Amino acid sequence: MNRLLLSIAIIPLLAACADKRPNVVLETTLGAIEIEVYQDKAPYSATDFLYYVDEKLYDGQGFYRSVTPETDPRDMGMSLIQGGRLDTLAVTAGITHERTSETGLSNIGGVVSIARDEPGSGSAAFFFINIGDNSFLDTGGSRNPDGAGYATFGRVVNGMDTVRAIQSRPTGGKMEMGVPAGQILQEPVIITRAYRK
Repeated sequence: MNRLLLSIAIIPLLAACADKRPNVVLETTLGAIEIEVYQDKAPYSATDFLYYVDEKLYDGQGFYRSVTPETDPRDMGMSLIQGGRLDTLAVTAGITHERTSETGLSNIGGVVSIARDEPGSGSAAFFFINIGDNSFLDTGGSRNPDGAGYATFGRVVNGMDTVRAIQSRPTGGKMEMGVPAGQILQEPVIITRAYRK
């Protein structure tokens, strides 16, 4: 009887914990990317990302930027793809910046992060997926003078082949925002649908 009561009491707790790490699927024209979202570690960034997913604000948008060690103007070996809103419109306000020193998540291969200008200006309208070790984007890293790094909030659990396929697309497109032209895809890779799994 005690075991039964304990089991009944634990079920809601397990459900609550499971909700803290939902998986999101981004279906793209090159394949699917599945992301585990760490609401427990990075609640502000994760919640903003999930809002864009749930409100279908990524549907019809896509990935537009590919950075390789060869196109990194600072010669730090940066490797990533960036996506989100192709119209460059942030639907939500800037979110609280969650430092990697607080979340324990590092900008390493497969980890998903929020793009930003100043700390607190980031939005899930613009996110990037790390390819390889970009830990210089962490708190205290050498990429940004402010030392605040880039907030991480999830990890690709399926579809790194799709991420690499996006990165290998031809670049040379033009886009405002101060991004080097050599990093902009000639044609964006469209997110046809984003949803919770």
